[in-house]
Amino acid sequence: MAFREIERKFLVAGDFRGEVSGASHIVQGYLSSAPGRTVRVRLRDDRGWITVKGPARGLTRFEWEKEIPGAEAEQLLALCEPGIIDKTRCLVPAPDGHTWEVDVFHGDNEGLVVAEIELGAEDEPFERPAWLGAEVTDDRRYLNSSLTKHPYKDWI
Repeated sequence: MAFREIERKFLVAGDFRGEVSGASHIVQGYLSSAPGRTVRVRLRDDRGWITVKGPARGLTRFEWEKEIPGAEAEQLLALCEPGIIDKTRCLVPAPDGHTWEVDVFHGDNEGLVVAEIELGAEDEPFERPAWLGAEVTDDRRYLNSSLTKHPYKDWI
């Protein structure tokens, strides 16, 4: 499926855990992490996904994603560039109808907690929960593809 993705990304500065409605374990790697055209393989619990993302124009970018069998995702993860993302994704419903995806990173990115919100338009309003910290949408260091090369443990 092809579509556009509009998302904003923030650091988490407070306790969100009491608001979590669901969580899943994600392991992902990149077959290509070239700027403007990433190809990602993801294993979310036992389901696999392959995703192609194009260059960002403002907050918007092209994204194509297809579900693949979990066993195939595991095989493709073995072919990925060095550096694997390991995280728990927590879903936090917001009163305004949005859902926050809060990623709690493990491994080389332990200690990093980032929240993302997907929007229908770049100027779409949304409520900021009390636990939300600084916006990092435009900081490339927080891209998962960047965290595979320059993990959070090397920043601190």
